[in-house]
Amino acid sequence: MSQNKVLEYDNCPIRQVVSKFGDKWSMLVLSTLDQHESGVMRYSEIQRQMTDCSQKMLSQTLRNLEASHLISRKAYPEVPPRVEYALTDLGRSLMPSINSLIQWALDNFERVIVA
Repeated sequence: MSQNKVLEYDNCPIRQVVSKFGDKWSMLVLSTLDQHESGVMRYSEIQRQMTDCSQKMLSQTLRNLEASHLISRKAYPEVPPRVEYALTDLGRSLMPSINSLIQWALDNFERVIVA
């Protein structure tokens, strides 16, 4: 592979953007927030929905999504501390594409996974 092709691949906008939310847990967090009736959830509520995600991984995923401007984090100065998460406008704009992917996965699960 030529040096130009390597640089082109490394700078690919699709690769760079999808890497921000395309991991195992990020899409589940985004979908969980999107499906919640108020759109705002506390850490413990998210964790209850994602029982197979460790606390460490959920915390890391939330930090990464916040750094990518897909979710917002609001901490309240209370005892015990209260922190709420919600989709940002950018995160909400991503949800139609993620929801389409989720629907595609549901429609094609048997053909892809069982095949």
